[in-house]
Amino acid sequence: MTHDIAVIGGDGIGPEVTAEAIKVVRAAGVDVTTTDYDLGGARYLRDGEILSDETLDQLRAHDCILLGAVGTPDVAPGVIERGLLLKMRFELDLYINQRPFVGTAPGAAEAHDFVVIRENTEGPYVGEGGSLRFGTPHEVATQGSFNTRFGVERCVRYAFELAAGRPRRHLTLVHKTNVLQFAGGLWQRTFDAVAAEFPQVTTAYNHVDAACIYFVQDPHRYDVIVTDNLFGDILTDLGGAVSGGIGLASSANLNPGRTGPSMFEPVHGSAPDIVGTGTANPTAAILSAALMLDFLDERDAADRIRAACAEPVTGSTTAVGDAIASRVGS
Repeated sequence: MTHDIAVIGGDGIGPEVTAEAIKVVRAAGVDVTTTDYDLGGARYLRDGEILSDETLDQLRAHDCILLGAVGTPDVAPGVIERGLLLKMRFELDLYINQRPFVGTAPGAAEAHDFVVIRENTEGPYVGEGGSLRFGTPHEVATQGSFNTRFGVERCVRYAFELAAGRPRRHLTLVHKTNVLQFAGGLWQRTFDAVAAEFPQVTTAYNHVDAACIYFVQDPHRYDVIVTDNLFGDILTDLGGAVSGGIGLASSANLNPGRTGPSMFEPVHGSAPDIVGTGTANPTAAILSAALMLDFLDERDAADRIRAACAEPVTGSTTAVGDAIASRVGS
């Protein structure tokens, strides 16, 4: 079966690492056709385009999207993030952000294996808020957190279903219910209601600040974590740091209903300071491609890619890609 993949190399090292990811996918024996889309900070600087509705419709026609990285220092913060990344998440209904973490934390005797499920289309990232008296000494800024029972429940339910299929069958809700009583209360009540449908899954709750401590001191306590958009964004960078580094951190932006393409991307940024040096680590992009293959029901190939990435490889960006491709194809 041939899979039709949209590739957004983006900015900085993005095109370099996505090229290695596609190379490894093909080495694993998966038949893919790719269409490159020129989107990101460089495109915006060149002609002012971020993501047109026409291009968005073209993306909808693909099976999946593989994204490298976007952003450049020459573009103000938030322009590309909101105009491209968040627009794709909202318009394609990519309401699950799934990030797996397998590694050995500093000082730990054994490896951990947990997954963070982050709600991906609500919370503070919706953009509710505004400014008054902008740029004056009396400026006022508000930033709301938008949470719906519908959005929270479908995310929590996905997390319970994932936990039910894992050996430990354990799910932890992370929030800040003691202070964020309205949003946190909605999350807790929804979590408790869905938990009643999954008696085989044990549950726990952590405040987000406590979870930051446990990520470092005792990540083995976690199996599956579910949390809101902002907390998930912060926690997963910490998860990468305790699992071998951000250069190994993969992610999936999922539309579980498959009403549009899901998007897969490494967590790291565009790293403009090392573009063209051949020093970018493509492993996170390759592992993100493995998540893409899971979603496309190419699970054997995905497992072989993860196994090939388990033993570290040193060398240039291309050399690392070649080595992993060789392992997968052997």
